[in-house]
Amino acid sequence: MAVPDIAQPIQTSVDDETLLSISEMADRFQVTLRTLRFYEEKGLLSPVRRGSRRFYREQEIGRMRVILQAKRIGLTLVEIRQVLKLAVGKTQRAEQLRKLREICSQQEEMLRDQYEQVRLQLAETEQVLGQLEELMKSEAA
Repeated sequence: MAVPDIAQPIQTSVDDETLLSISEMADRFQVTLRTLRFYEEKGLLSPVRRGSRRFYREQEIGRMRVILQAKRIGLTLVEIRQVLKLAVGKTQRAEQLRKLREICSQQEEMLRDQYEQVRLQLAETEQVLGQLEELMKSEAA
């Protein structure tokens, strides 16, 4: 059974066994260095600092998977922070899954509303374009 990234347990060990440099992390997730720095600035990632260099442990790799899936489904930074808190918190698994489902259900509802609005706008635009085509034909005749 496939488990969504946002429902994956995030490793909480702090060993230095898996350390990725910022460029390795960016390559792995196909994001820019600026993106990683932005997530760090917003408190979503906490790389290990060695001098001026950043290194990412297994926990940060897991957090990045969660962040990117949450972003792909359109969650806000506030909601992503809630999801991460659930993923690394002490909440029981059943409660964690229930809360994640609630967040995702609310997002689905909002996306369906937006989809309907876009569908209506597209229909209106198609109608206007059709009318413009007719006007152009009558002007050319």
